[in-house]
Amino acid sequence: MAQGSRRKRWVLLGLLVPLATGFSAWQSWAWWNWATGPVVKASAPSDQVLSDQTVQLEIPAGTAGQEIGEDLKAAGLINSSFAWKLWSRLQAQRSPEEGFQAGTYALTPTSSMVDIANTIWSGKVVQTSFTIPEGWNRRQMANYFESKGFFPAADFIAMTEQIPRAKYPWLPQGIPHLEGFLFPDTYQLPTAGITAEGVRNMMLSQFESIALPLYQQGKTDLSLLDWVTLSSIVEKEAVVAEERGTIAGVFTNRLKQNMPLGADPTVEYGLGITQTPEKPLTWAQVGTPSPYNTYINPGLPPTPIASPSRPSLLATLAPASTDYLFFVARYDGTHVFSRTLEEHEAAKVSIRETFNN
Repeated sequence: MAQGSRRKRWVLLGLLVPLATGFSAWQSWAWWNWATGPVVKASAPSDQVLSDQTVQLEIPAGTAGQEIGEDLKAAGLINSSFAWKLWSRLQAQRSPEEGFQAGTYALTPTSSMVDIANTIWSGKVVQTSFTIPEGWNRRQMANYFESKGFFPAADFIAMTEQIPRAKYPWLPQGIPHLEGFLFPDTYQLPTAGITAEGVRNMMLSQFESIALPLYQQGKTDLSLLDWVTLSSIVEKEAVVAEERGTIAGVFTNRLKQNMPLGADPTVEYGLGITQTPEKPLTWAQVGTPSPYNTYINPGLPPTPIASPSRPSLLATLAPASTDYLFFVARYDGTHVFSRTLEEHEAAKVSIRETFNN
């Protein structure tokens, strides 16, 4: 009887051990699934999760993995900082040469803990963008960067007055600033650690990769500085794309004949003003001495006056073959082109009368 009882107890124990082992495995799986799964509203049904609203989390350099987990839990992005710690240790054993990357991350509460961890481990930081329109000068750029909260405008101006020729040896000798060589484009960069120097170098590198090859492959007697300078004037004068080549042709003709270019945008740049149809340049302003006054001084101004676009750079390399020497702007952005001063003056009178009526 006693032997039978012991035999039954062993049989019962034999049944319970697998059950206990299975329950323990299920419990571990359930805990891991809970710890790494998406965050669920406590008062909501189990199939309802938080909205997919992006949370930006900044991780400074040198932040410990455990601290990152605590920050994630505090932000409502993971359920368990202990599960995060366990995952971090396992990942560190698998890839001891790698680690969590500093930066700003865009994370969502509906993502699993493993997805969030992989994002931070692989350094998929938030990217921000900025766009520099064609024809902007460095002062406009500086104010734009300040408005976006990147850095003070004065920092960018100061950085553009430092010529990094060691990094960009193609930059012309003797230029006082980088006007014209900061290529207009849309740029992507990490949100964290934006500096005036970094943005400046990014724009110079874009000029190096896009504009510089055009000059090196083109056929022109202009120096690099003169090419960019003339292109910047074409950029400011040409509102309608189809007129770029003709405007470049007019300026080329005037340069060949040693005539003053007579370009309003150079006067505006020298005086730091912008004319409008309601408030055009005055005779006094046009007569104000300045190195950038191309009504007074023949030839090109000492530096570019803006950042020219690729089409303007190309138009200056291959200007239209024309005998025009003058042009005047209509108020729709187009121009009237003339061969003689008499034709030019008549065109100005006609446009003025049309505007006044």
